[in-house]
Amino acid sequence: MIDRAPVHELRALTGVRGIAAWFVVLYHIRLSISGLPTGLRDVFAKGYLAVDFFFLLSGFVIWLTWSDRIRTGGAASIPRFLQKRIARIWPLHLVTLGGAVALALLLRATGRSDPQFVFPELPLHILLLQNWGFTHHLAWNDPAWSISAELGAYLLFPLLVMAVDWRRLPSWALLAIAGCLLVGLHLAMDATTLGANIPRYGLLRCLVEFTTGSIVCVLWLRWRGVLRAPLWAALAAMVAAGSWIAGAPETLVVPALSAVVLLLLALTAGKPGNPFELGSTHYLGEISYATYLSHFILWKAFKLVFVRDATAVSPMYVALYLGLVLMASIALYHLIERPAQRWLNRLPSRSREGLGEGQP
Repeated sequence: MIDRAPVHELRALTGVRGIAAWFVVLYHIRLSISGLPTGLRDVFAKGYLAVDFFFLLSGFVIWLTWSDRIRTGGAASIPRFLQKRIARIWPLHLVTLGGAVALALLLRATGRSDPQFVFPELPLHILLLQNWGFTHHLAWNDPAWSISAELGAYLLFPLLVMAVDWRRLPSWALLAIAGCLLVGLHLAMDATTLGANIPRYGLLRCLVEFTTGSIVCVLWLRWRGVLRAPLWAALAAMVAAGSWIAGAPETLVVPALSAVVLLLLALTAGKPGNPFELGSTHYLGEISYATYLSHFILWKAFKLVFVRDATAVSPMYVALYLGLVLMASIALYHLIERPAQRWLNRLPSRSREGLGEGQP
């Protein structure tokens, strides 16, 4: 039986999202940090896996927030759902993409160029269609590929809700479906890492993990009152992590590990002393979208201004860059992201009546 008590936010998941965003930042700059120990460089080299956690978390949160609304509201609720999602992701994407265009034009004006900035593909990036199989490489603002893939998941989400009600299936069936989805992803990718050939596999990676995240949400709703559930989730996470360390394929094990970790974090949310729910950690989570979308272009600009050797950036300059990313994230969140989101959400929608405004 599912506990239907309302849930407004799982603060621990917001906090972890902030940590994951900074893991992506470190991934992108790891090869430039002078004197970085090999062990840390190897850890940061796996920062791209934070995106898989983002996809799972997105499926979890959106299923929790919107599945009942779409199921009861039917097709009339879909425009409002899409309006809310576009308001969430598109304005800040346009601003960071605009920063990339400004940087590209500045380089052109000074007789320089960067293969990252492919002007014929710019319309695809504006519309967030760049990772739907129309391109063969990442361009402009690299991290935005995952936002493009998320848009695809948002468009398919109402179909998922209306096609299947996870709540009616027994837990063993949900686990079996999730397992089949993740095994299917592994077989379809036929690659050694999840970050392989993102233009080809990125959308599939998102759709599978987003759907798996929705299943994790239903399992959490079902098990959140079970005393031993966190213990079983922790044991499952240890088994998955051990398998990965022992050499099991990343494309098979890591999505499963991330899903179990997400379930464990949700089951332990709200517990006393949870470090992911501290005020500072939670705030990093709130501004994490700005961190994620801004850091890549900021790094390019930072290197042009401050760095002579992009393969040996001193720790002092790395610290300066990280500080700039933090300040930019705060400014973008408060001055662009939230105001634009509120403005777009106030626009008329045929399905607005009767829907609450607390969803992410």
